[in-house]
Amino acid sequence: MKQKIRKYCFPLGISAAALVLLLVAVFAVFLFKKEQQPPTLRVGVAVYSQEDTFIHSLVQDFEQMAHQRESEEGIRINLNIVDAKSSQLIQNEQIEQLISLDYDVLCVNIVDRTAAASLIDWASEAGIPVVFFNRQPVREDLLRWENAYYVGAPAEQSGILQGQIALELWQNEREQVDRNGDGILQYVILEGEPGHQDTLIRTEKCVQVLTDAGIRAEKLVSDSANWSREQAAVKTTQWWADYGAEIEVVFANNDDMALGVLDALSELGAEEPYPIIIGVDATREALEAVQSGKMSGTVLNDGTGIAQALLELSLSLYQGENPAGRVDLEDGHYIWLPYRQVTQKELPGDGS
Repeated sequence: MKQKIRKYCFPLGISAAALVLLLVAVFAVFLFKKEQQPPTLRVGVAVYSQEDTFIHSLVQDFEQMAHQRESEEGIRINLNIVDAKSSQLIQNEQIEQLISLDYDVLCVNIVDRTAAASLIDWASEAGIPVVFFNRQPVREDLLRWENAYYVGAPAEQSGILQGQIALELWQNEREQVDRNGDGILQYVILEGEPGHQDTLIRTEKCVQVLTDAGIRAEKLVSDSANWSREQAAVKTTQWWADYGAEIEVVFANNDDMALGVLDALSELGAEEPYPIIIGVDATREALEAVQSGKMSGTVLNDGTGIAQALLELSLSLYQGENPAGRVDLEDGHYIWLPYRQVTQKELPGDGS
């Protein structure tokens, strides 16, 4: 038996014409609501490694600030954070992906500063502004395109301020610093990533301050710990076995490595007071160590200021403004945030 084909009519006497009008009205409402949605600023944030305490904290500040500014600016701010895990190859792929997704601004904490030229060329071809931060590209590379920028601190300042902390302690508390009483400041240096600009400059400048002041200084040993707390602890354990109390000052290129020194000395049961230990970044845990006296000092790298500058620069570029109207732009490409010395007498705020 053939199944009957039943003809359906619109319910309640609605005609085809009326249904068309209804659909048009619904579609119009949909378009109206869509137009009422605030625009979205999409920022791709590529970092060399979120295992770096300072970078992790900086990114958290950036996310929090972006969320707070959404209502003020009347837009949505979408941050996509990608972690290169210290591989430039991985970061290149991440940048290419962000460009293919047509992000509005790229903020890049580059793994290898010598790779900046390629990233700038890719961003230029796509018409997407690129803002490097905390790891400074070569100047010639940054000048390749008008919409390439750098946000950070002058690298040599951090080493100079480290050296000044050691110099002031040597001049004012000689008996405590000169542990063997020979009138010579014996030091070791925990270096960051080999070949990295900050590693080279901090390592050079901290010692130059002492020699320029006429201080007799002797390097016992130096080696790379790759910004790593764990690697620094291993190096310190080895050096303590070799030199022990001869070590009077430890210069660490960042706070994570300085904290690694404390980890090792605690594990070894070394007597306090420890040698002079000076880091860079002023991370929360390092500030606590300075406050307690276990670290003699650090150098404030203004991560909150960097995050604020990244946000302001991203907003101005997205809105087609002259960035100089929102940020203090030098030479059309640079936003400098100076380092600041931090000792127990000069803790920022409440030490947090």
